Parts: sequence; C-alpha cells; structure tokens
Amino acid sequence: MLVTVEPGVRLYVDIEGCGLVPDGATMREKPTLVLLHGGPGYDHSGFKPGFSCLADVAQIVYVDHRGHGRSDRRPAAEWTLDTFADDVVRLCDALGIVKPIVLGQSFGGFVAQRYLARHPRHPARVVLSSTSHHMGLERKLAMFERLGGAPARAAAQAFWTAPGAATWADYNVHCRHLYNRVQPASDDARLRTRFNEDILFTSAGGEQQTMQLLPGLAGVCCPVLVMAGELDPVTPLQDAQEIAAAIPAPWGRLVTFPTAGHGAWRDEPAAAYALLREFITGTP
Repeated sequence: MLVTVEPGVRLYVDIEGCGLVPDGATMREKPTLVLLHGGPGYDHSGFKPGFSCLADVAQIVYVDHRGHGRSDRRPAAEWTLDTFADDVVRLCDALGIVKPIVLGQSFGGFVAQRYLARHPRHPARVVLSSTSHHMGLERKLAMFERLGGAPARAAAQAFWTAPGAATWADYNVHCRHLYNRVQPASDDARLRTRFNEDILFTSAGGEQQTMQLLPGLAGVCCPVLVMAGELDPVTPLQDAQEIAAAIPAPWGRLVTFPTAGHGAWRDEPAAAYALLREFITGTP
C-alpha cells in the first residue's frame, strides 16, 4: 500500500503480522519492527522472505525509501539522508507507530544513523547492520582485494570514485559476488528487485563521499545493536567497530559473524535471526 507521509509524497509499505495478539485474557501488543533497506536505489524485497521468521515476535513494516522501489518517484533534491531519516518519523506518525524498533541494513544503516542523530528519543531500539559511518574507501579497496584480487580492487576503486553506468557494470562483474561468499544473491532475488540506478549514482557520487555519521551517535539514548560480517568488503568490520565505540554506554553492542559478508542473515541465518529475536524481545 502507499502511505502519504507529507503532501504529494507517498511511501510504499507492506505490513506483516498482527500488532495485537490474544494472550489469555488480554490482547498483547507486539513491538513494531521498521526495516530500512539498502542501496541506495534498491527496494525492500531483499528482506523477504527471511524476515518473516520474526513475525511472531514483532509486527514487521517493510518500506521503500522515498523515490525508491514502489514509492512515489521524487526529485533528486530529496534524495538526502536527512530526508530519508525524517521519513521514518513521518511514516510512524502516519501509521500511529510509537517507539518503533528500527533496523537499517547497509545504506539503510546510514539512514538509521542519521535518524538516531536527528530523533534520538523516537525509537525504542535500533539495529545497525552491515553499515558504515563514512566512505572509508581504502578499507573497502583492501577488503575487495583480499577477497577478489587486483581486478576486484580496481573495479571497486573505479566505481566508488566515479559512480556511473560503465563503472557499475564492471563492479557487478568483479565485486558484487564478493558481498556474500556463503550465500550469494540468487538470480530470482535480483530479478524481483526494483532498482533505480540514478539514485545510486547520485548518492554514491555525492553525499556518501563526504558523510561523517559518528558525531551524530553521541546523543544515542536507546539500545543499539551493531551487526557486522567479518568478511564484508563494502562495509568493512572496522567501520562497525568504530560505530559501536561511538555509541555512549550503556547503549551500544557489537556482534560480529566470522563467516558472514554483507547482511549476516544471508550467510549465517540461524545465528543472525536468533540474535535479532533476542534483541527485539529484550531477552538475554
């Protein structure tokens, strides 16, 4: 469904699971988990069907960022982290969601970090998964070279310094399969994803080049789980370690996955979903 978050702006939203469930003589309210997808330029489909396994402990809200996927296309001037972050609040207001659990994957983690900076008291909990706080190009290049040799390093350097159709095509050949070595994306998953490459090129060549998200984490005042794959080439482990270190005590927690790449639930699903279940329910 399309949800109006401000005049002329509609976000595509899909909701899985009941918010209220019978529990003896009462109706128990489940927390709401808002999923912010990666990219930029992609849609929420990468969370399906895996995240359905959490629908018994949370009502799950899948959303396509402004301008992405099935959401209304919007002008490039609106493709900013501030706008995407504020859209989380706008969407929650529109749907009547109070104290959401917000999970940001990759680019969605950039958005979630900016959301924490601008609206620190809005969420109940936040998950920052496979994400970075800056461009960190040298770390990316080192990991791509480690996993894919000189061709991967060269393709990564070409794309991240000059994002465009030609460098993206080469990056797809030499780099994308290195994101997840255990469980790479299937052809079906790629085909069912709605992809707006102009948003990717605009963001990767613009705001992402200079972003510095660590200072905004100083005001965090809710539990934040940082998840990182130790074999992630595009958002390397050291970035996650620095994000976790920037979160004031007692709110931050870092969990790493030794055999996982980009999105721990892709390569280590049992461990990753068990951790998310624990975090959502607040159980040790």
